Amino acid sequence: MLSGIDTEFVAYIGMFLILLAFFLETRNKLHSKDKPYLSLMAIGSALLAVRAYLIEEWAFLILELAWFSTAFVGILVSGSSKSTLVSEPIDEEIERKSSIDE
Repeated sequence: MLSGIDTEFVAYIGMFLILLAFFLETRNKLHSKDKPYLSLMAIGSALLAVRAYLIEEWAFLILELAWFSTAFVGILVSGSSKSTLVSEPIDEEIERKSSIDE
């Protein structure tokens, strides 16, 4: 079993990954729906969930599992054809407006 120091180290790594993702997103280096951002969030949340489980912080565990699940589903969706369906109506609207202007 991991000691308290080991689990704290895991927590710091998870926290760093989440903060790194957020920092890069606010500086327009990553987009919040791209795989690198979602991967940083998923890994960071998973590490914090492990820490929460080991120290028996159940509310924190539920929060981190929710964050992890959301990021993980985002990764899956961004790799499927479904992610392009969101942009199609916008693309069609832009094309329609440009054809009206001509």
